[in-house]
Amino acid sequence: MSRRLRPGARWALWGIAALTVAALVASFLWEWRTSERPDLGPPPAGLPARIEHVTGDGHRGARDGARAEARFDDPFGIVVAPDRTAFVADGGASNRIRRVHIDGRVDTFAGSLEGFVDGRGADARFHTPSGLAIDTSGVLYVADTGNHAIRRIAPDGTVTTLAGTGEAGFVDGPAAQARFHAPTGVAVDAMDRVFVADGFNDRIRVIEAGTVRTLAGDGRPGFVDGPGAQARFDTPGGLAFDATGALWIADTGNHALRRIAPDGTTTTLALHGDEPDAAPVSPVSIALDAQQRLYVGELAQGRVLQIEADGRARVLTGRDMAQRLARPAGLAFDRFGRLWVADAAAYRVHRIAQVRRAGAKQNLLNVAVGPAPDTALPETRGRWPLAPQEGWHEVVGTLGEVRGNFRGESRSHLHAGFDVRGDVGSPVLAIADAKVASPYAASGFGDQAEHLTIDDVTYMHMRVGRTPRGEALDPRFQLIAGDDGRPMRVRIPRGMHVRAGDAIGTINAQAHVHLVVGPSGYQRNAVALGFRNFVDTVAPRIDAIELRDALDAPLTTRENGRIVVPRASGGLQIVVEAWDQVDGNLARRRLGLHALGYQILTADGTPASGFEVPRMTIVFDRMPPHREAVRVAYAGDSGITVHGAARTRFRYVVTNTVRDGRLEPGLWDAAALPAGDYIVRITARDASGNAALANRDLAVTLQ
Repeated sequence: MSRRLRPGARWALWGIAALTVAALVASFLWEWRTSERPDLGPPPAGLPARIEHVTGDGHRGARDGARAEARFDDPFGIVVAPDRTAFVADGGASNRIRRVHIDGRVDTFAGSLEGFVDGRGADARFHTPSGLAIDTSGVLYVADTGNHAIRRIAPDGTVTTLAGTGEAGFVDGPAAQARFHAPTGVAVDAMDRVFVADGFNDRIRVIEAGTVRTLAGDGRPGFVDGPGAQARFDTPGGLAFDATGALWIADTGNHALRRIAPDGTTTTLALHGDEPDAAPVSPVSIALDAQQRLYVGELAQGRVLQIEADGRARVLTGRDMAQRLARPAGLAFDRFGRLWVADAAAYRVHRIAQVRRAGAKQNLLNVAVGPAPDTALPETRGRWPLAPQEGWHEVVGTLGEVRGNFRGESRSHLHAGFDVRGDVGSPVLAIADAKVASPYAASGFGDQAEHLTIDDVTYMHMRVGRTPRGEALDPRFQLIAGDDGRPMRVRIPRGMHVRAGDAIGTINAQAHVHLVVGPSGYQRNAVALGFRNFVDTVAPRIDAIELRDALDAPLTTRENGRIVVPRASGGLQIVVEAWDQVDGNLARRRLGLHALGYQILTADGTPASGFEVPRMTIVFDRMPPHREAVRVAYAGDSGITVHGAARTRFRYVVTNTVRDGRLEPGLWDAAALPAGDYIVRITARDASGNAALANRDLAVTLQ
């Protein structure tokens, strides 16, 4: 018997039906727009590129779900199956192999808690999985870095161990007895042989017929071409095969791309081209397209490079902030020629599509890249990197300060972190429980800038993992001797756990610890960590405000105490000399500011037209990734301009913009206002919110 629905119920059903149809249409359109591409033939090199979002919201986690809701903790390796399903090796606290469906939905294919257990689906356990590869029958291979093993996943999700005992070492022979040390990359050739970049053994290994053998490398870090064991690598990472059967290696520590021919001979690709800055820096991932062009992801520069077979190199993405990735640790092509990227430090998966449309420009319709701006900070509970961790320590440097170099340049770069003063030789202590994510975590051995990156915090200016006498602090830190027998490297494997309070090094001659929070290009102000007993009630001090013309000549003519500004003189620069202090610091200690801007007021103090609110042009919420940012934020006579001077001059050009990844020179157009008397008012704040109130106004007369 039929029953008539009430009007409200009918409308509800119509609403549900409409939503269902809309969802199906949206899913179809997304799938068609991003996946169904006409075959236009081989694309030429050098096309502009667009970054498309696949999944991940920029926050870390291990949450399955729709593409806009899914979260990753450390998406490192990636492969795309012929049916367009992508698989991602998710390290960090996830320790899973995640599956990305055609519609962007994410679920867990295998893995759960950290461990070394075979089994099906969630019953299996991994420890910091890294590289991925897939064979012709759809079997996945995983470089299980923390377990020092190579794992195999059948299409039904059953995980078995292909080779490795779970213990670090170096042993060739039967797969069940073989040993690896922090393997990172894995690849499968046309005969389904499995090749392994055995990172801390500095070797390329092969698994075939149940046996492991060494293809190339002598076990010591170095940079040597040659046959078999005569070659040397330095922490090899990503692997990829070309059409000739040659194996390409992202040789991370050597900043090089290496090639092993089918006869086992290793050579290095010589690069050239019109972009001298396109040489790889710490390459970590690698892939080849159908035209045999190489694509390389860098560990810290946020770039993906395109390199033709003859060695001509270009920056495909990452030349500017709109396309700067955080750590493109995994690269893989799909059958439509799109490059998939696992951006480990941004917790996202992207695709890079090269744009053929006439007139297309770089950075066209890019999605959000990098970690979400409000992603959670490390859980430090206010600890300092020095003992006592719950006490108080002097702060001697803040984010965005102008820094010089040892060649006499006073504006060499911007300060990327937060400096805490300490005595030379004092132990540096971890501020949070964390896990090493980088396969090349310690760098700069013996240099003043030697540093260690643990998850998203970098500790700099220390002897990593060593006492002041150069001895290893504990067995987790592997000291590597050079050919002369002297230590030349300290290694900390990807996947190593560090607990808050652990000693991770000792302060070197720089006499402070430099903390960096976040990946390169996305460093955040460490003040937000909330160090215990850190107090800042001191307002910034403005020493001077001056106007300069576009050619940098100062305006000095005064009438009735006001700077005379010819309205027809063109745009003007506003330069502010200002600095900050915090409670408890030495009186002579000058620190940089967090945010600056300017506003034009009429003589009676009301905002002039167009200046209803201050224009906040310089904001150091995060570090600008551009090297030239220091010359945009600061005037030429900033920094320590005299050798041996005790004070740093912070002279900000507030008409320029340095904030939110933007870098734009600018001028104040005085001609846009009527003639008369005005006030140039400066807003200058520190990271604690204190604002300068004295000396913030400059009286001017526009003529």
